[in-house]
Amino acid sequence: MTQAYETLLVERIDDHVLLLTLNRPQAANAMNTRMGEELMDLFERFQLDSDGVRAIVVTGAGDKAFCAGGDLKERNGMSDAQWLRQHAMFERMLRAIIACPIPVIGAINGAAYGGGCEITAALDFAYAADNARFALTEVTLGIMPGAGGTQNLPRAMGERRAKEVILTGLPFTAADACDWGLVNRVLPQAELLDAALAIARRIAGNAPISVRQAKQSITRGMQMSLADGLAFEIECYNRMVSTEDRLEGIRAFNEKRKPQFRGV
Repeated sequence: MTQAYETLLVERIDDHVLLLTLNRPQAANAMNTRMGEELMDLFERFQLDSDGVRAIVVTGAGDKAFCAGGDLKERNGMSDAQWLRQHAMFERMLRAIIACPIPVIGAINGAAYGGGCEITAALDFAYAADNARFALTEVTLGIMPGAGGTQNLPRAMGERRAKEVILTGLPFTAADACDWGLVNRVLPQAELLDAALAIARRIAGNAPISVRQAKQSITRGMQMSLADGLAFEIECYNRMVSTEDRLEGIRAFNEKRKPQFRGV
């Protein structure tokens, strides 16, 4: 990944882990049109070529905000047509994140409001700093969540809790987010990124085809009946039987060594 972006920092931490930082700290990392376009570009690229990346960590610049949602200063004065065009791009961006075949892990380092909360809910899982705050405030602005919030939040925390969060627009803490299932762990700010990168490295050390197939089986299977999900799981499983990585995994176990997976 050598593409340079205006609003994103993209850093290869090691051979297989990518750190993605939302980089508009002067605006609490709020998402303007440019950031949305760049996120869309980055994640759509991963659907075509992983470039050896096996896990991605997403965080925000600074220690106060992950993403404050849509940039309302940029949106001020937009015509209806301009607003709808921008939002269509944001929708495509969220679909690209959700469809990313590589595991995407959040390191939620501060406020995640509006679209920032929706991005959190769209990730595979997330860790949060103990000072992080979350909210979907759209109904207080005359709109509603439109980047997956009404779909991903109920799937993460349940329908009744999601309705309370979305219909009131009230903020909630990182501890609440963990109790309700939106994030997996809460850590001190100073430990957050290291913990997220450590779990990304753990995932990246596993067989990449296995990880991708397991992620797809979970994500798609959740939209199916149990019977259809079980059938789809076996289709995903059978993809790995003929891989070199399966043979390497068995060899390494029997030789009592760490496997060297190549993704083939």
